[in-house]
This record gives sequence, C-alpha cells and structure tokens, in this order.
Amino acid sequence: GKWHMGVNCKTRRDHCHHPLNHGFEYFYGMPFTLVNECQGTDDPELAKSLQDTYWFYTQIIILAVFTLVIGKLANLFPVKWKIIICLAICGLLHFISWFSSYGFTKYWNCILMRNHDITEQPMNLQKTTSNMLKEAIRFIERNKHRPFLLFVSLLHVHTPLITTEKFQGRSRHGLYGDNVEEMDWMVGRLLDVIDKEDLKNTTFIYFASDHGGFLEAQRGNSQLGGWNGIYKGGKGMGGWEGGIRVPGIVRWPGVLPAGTVIDEPTSLMDIYPTVVHLAGGAVPQDRVVDGQTLLPLLRGTERRSRHEFLFHYCGVFLHAVRWHHRDSGTVWKAHYATPVFQPEGSGACFRRGICPCFGDGVTHHDPPLLFNLSQDPSEANPLSADTEPLFATVMRRIRRAVEEHRKTLTPVPQQLSPYNNIWKPWLQPCCGTFPFCWCHEENNKA
Repeated sequence: GKWHMGVNCKTRRDHCHHPLNHGFEYFYGMPFTLVNECQGTDDPELAKSLQDTYWFYTQIIILAVFTLVIGKLANLFPVKWKIIICLAICGLLHFISWFSSYGFTKYWNCILMRNHDITEQPMNLQKTTSNMLKEAIRFIERNKHRPFLLFVSLLHVHTPLITTEKFQGRSRHGLYGDNVEEMDWMVGRLLDVIDKEDLKNTTFIYFASDHGGFLEAQRGNSQLGGWNGIYKGGKGMGGWEGGIRVPGIVRWPGVLPAGTVIDEPTSLMDIYPTVVHLAGGAVPQDRVVDGQTLLPLLRGTERRSRHEFLFHYCGVFLHAVRWHHRDSGTVWKAHYATPVFQPEGSGACFRRGICPCFGDGVTHHDPPLLFNLSQDPSEANPLSADTEPLFATVMRRIRRAVEEHRKTLTPVPQQLSPYNNIWKPWLQPCCGTFPFCWCHEENNKA
C-alpha cells in the first residue's frame, strides 16, 4: 500500500528509504503519497501555497524581461542585451524548477513499485484497488504455512477518493461514504482469505487509521475528508482530538473475547512492541521505545493503559501532552500550541488548505490550555487556576514529564526543509530512460 516515506537519498538507485531497507522482505505499493495530481481531475493539492509563490515570481520575471525588451527596442532606457538574455535564462530556469517539481507530479510521484522495480509510472488508479488486494491475498497464500507480518496501508479514505465504479453511489454519504464502503469490502476480502486458509485463530489483526478526518478537503458542500464527530480539529492538527483520536479494532478469535470495549488511550506506536512480543522477540534496550505492548490490556490482565503520558507533535513541534492519571483514571490534556482556524471559529484552516505547525499559523499558550478529557472530550471548555483546583498540580506534573521526555530525544536532520521539498532530477525514480519515465505492468510482463 502507501509507504509515504520516499525512496532515495543520494542517487536514483540507492533506495535508502525503501521498505526493503527497513526490515520488510517484500513490498508492493506507492513509495510516495496519494495526491489530487495523481487523478488529474481535481485542483492541485501538493504544496499549493508554494506553487502559487513560484508562479507569482515567474510572472514578475516574465514582466521584467518583457519591459526591458520593449524599453530597449523603443530606446526608452539603455540596457545591454546580455543583461536581458541572462534575466530571461534565469526566468526560464526558475520556471523549469517550478514546473518540474509540480507540473509533472503525476509522472514523477504517482508510481507503483514491486520490491525495487517500478511497475507503473504513472499508476493506473482504476486498477490500483484490485492490484493491491490481489497482492495482499497472494502474500497470505504464499506465507500461510509460516508466521508472517502483513502490513496493508490502504489508499482509501484519503483524498482523492479513488473509488471503483462498482461502489460509486452506494452510500448516502456521497463519495466519501462510497470510499468507506469499498474499504470495508477490501478488509472483508482479506478476512475471508484468513478464514478460508484456517488461520483465523492464529492471526492477530489490528485495524486503525493514521489520523482523523481531513476537514479542509471539500468540494462545494461535499465533505471529502471525513468527519470527526464531537471531536475538535482534524488531520494535520497535532494536538486536537479530531486529528489524533481514531478507532482501533482488534480481531483474534479464540484468544481475545469478542465484543470487548477498552476505553484507554493507546498509540499506533504500540504496534511495534506488540508484534515483537507476539513473535517472541525482545524490544531493543539501547534506546527509549515510546510504544507499549497492547497484549496485557487486550487480554484483560491489566486494566490501565501503560501510557501515563502521550506527546502529540505537529511536525517536530510539541503541540500537546496527554496525562492519564493512574490513580483516578482522569485524562488531562495540555495544549502548548494550537492552529489558528481560518475563518475564526470554523474548526479548520480552510483558507490555508491545511493547518501549519509553526509560525503565524499557530497560537502559543502560556499557561497552556488545559482540558479534562474525561469530562470534556470535545475540548470545548479550557480550565484555569480559577476554575480547576488541581490546575497548578496537573501543569507541574505535565511540565516534569515533558522535561524527562525531551532528554530521550536525539536531534535528526529536518526532513521537511525547503531543500528536501525541491524536486531533484538525480533522485527521481524512473522506469525508463530519464526523463521519459512511462511504463505499465502489462507492458513489462509482455
């Protein structure tokens, strides 16, 4: 499925970020992410504000060159042709840089790979759903006689909402509902294969999402990015519940009792130690691992989540901290920074397209905004020293936890720096002779 971690570091074939260089033995899917450009029918999504800036400066350079040429030909002011030519060349290079980065997104980024080989460039979105499902089913059938880990990262319920014809119009909730219906069918197919191969009672299955609904994704009055119910905020908001609270559904017949509801805060980071535990391995002891095994909680041998604190980031910036008080069971959350909603009070960053993590797009809070999630899951009523007797005590304990947490962090290069976001031809995955990067799996097989 969707890997979204990139591919190369220094050369086109080093594949330093590829799944096969990070512990996986087989890969089929998108090395990048799914954006509107892949479909080619919706407005561009990738770095829209950056594209607008690039285009603005390109227009200024074109206007400057045009003015100088007119001035030179009409003898309005003296200027050397050499200067005009140099400026025109700079403008052309600037335009190529912009257009290469974003004009060819469909061909550069919307690709499918099997292991280290590109199978489709650009990918055929009409066949992607069936292709991914077939690959997952074949993987189960190939590995049914030995322990296996299958990680399926679906392209569904992610804009653009790629939905096959069979499921279009099925839901009363529009295209998003149709997409959910198809995702449900895909998961059902995988569960059917597990059952058919008699693996039901020996297979631990965990279903979840990586973030809440994308509120800013709209077309007219249609909501394309999901809905977060009573929870404030959405995708891209590192602290608000609507951005980070997602369902976790576990299936393991014969081991875990059906119908059990566990109302305890856990994390997707818990998958790693849980899988290691199931495989009989040991989590590395030479570093702080933030995840906790879910098995004691799921089996009922422990009543409380092992996470006393959870730290919620937006990019590299700590936006909020959750404290699950062990004695009382109360869940507190302190917000150090929150996105500035546009328009104000709208609950999302509609004018920006997605909420930023820093700069003038966020508000810093001192003292932090404090909420009692046990009583106020919608985060509607911030507490203060005047309204909450425990305010000072809670903030002191959270502050100490943040200090201890920061001691465990190791600085890493900024992955989302402007340099890392510029298209680099020498790193571009290509299935043909660059820049003619076009291929389809059927042609490759032929």
